[in-house]
Amino acid sequence: SMEKIMEQFGVRLKELRKEKKKKQIEMAELLDCTDRHYQRMEYGEVNVPSLTLCALADYFGVTTDYLLGRSDRRG
Repeated sequence: SMEKIMEQFGVRLKELRKEKKKKQIEMAELLDCTDRHYQRMEYGEVNVPSLTLCALADYFGVTTDYLLGRSDRRG
């Protein structure tokens, strides 16, 4: 379901951010959005646009499928 995908995306996004030792505010600046909007991404409350998804995958060096929980292979 859409909700499950958004939830999985949020979990992986948070894990990757913590691995990079970045704050939510830094991620918001990277994506040019408010910190509240970024928080909602990690909470699985936002259907992230495809371009944002691609930017995040590139930033973290993972595939979009990994971010969406469609694959457990990062690269």
